[in-house]
Amino acid sequence: MLNLALAAATFVLIHLLVSGTRVRDGLVARLGEGPYMGLFSLASVAALVWMASAYGGARADNLAWWGPEPALRHAAYLLQLLAVLLVVTGLLTPSPTSVKQEGVLDRPDPARGVLRITRHPFLWGVAIWAAGHLLVNGDLASLILFGSLLALSVLGPWSIDAKRVRALGPKYRTFMEQTSNVPFGAILTGKQRLRVGEIGWRLAVALLVYLLLLLFGHPWIAGVPAVG
Repeated sequence: MLNLALAAATFVLIHLLVSGTRVRDGLVARLGEGPYMGLFSLASVAALVWMASAYGGARADNLAWWGPEPALRHAAYLLQLLAVLLVVTGLLTPSPTSVKQEGVLDRPDPARGVLRITRHPFLWGVAIWAAGHLLVNGDLASLILFGSLLALSVLGPWSIDAKRVRALGPKYRTFMEQTSNVPFGAILTGKQRLRVGEIGWRLAVALLVYLLLLLFGHPWIAGVPAVG
């Protein structure tokens, strides 16, 4: 369990203490943008693989406080659907929060599609995904794994916003004023309107991904069926 805790802490801290901070700025100044991105991506993948491997080992000797009760399982299905919708549509929507997509800010309306709901759809999707898994996995290893991913996904938007403000200045501040971090915040306050048509085909792709993961992907990735 200590191995899993160390892996999870490493994965979270390299994102929160490096990726969105002035440490990153210093490393980019010394190494250059390309080499820094390559090294950071390598470190992130290594930490993620370490965490996944440690989780598999930790589950063999594990305390559990709750399990996949029917009501919790049904709630988890709905949460995973929402998570996949946010993750997939977020990845398929051009966004100034993403790497090498700063040019989106030069468009007349940079906040389009799912960005009207939240400017960080991918991270909120991961947060909801992690929360859904915690509903049906009440063991210590799962609390460490999914809890750390949930915490990182909730704290990550502030880190990204701070990094983007330093790099892009007033243009990104304007984008922040037009959107919200918390899902549906900008819509509820009247800054944006939900326009499902702008999301369009991405919804169909997200639903297909959800079905494939639910029926076929989960047993292959996690070793256990999601339905049953």
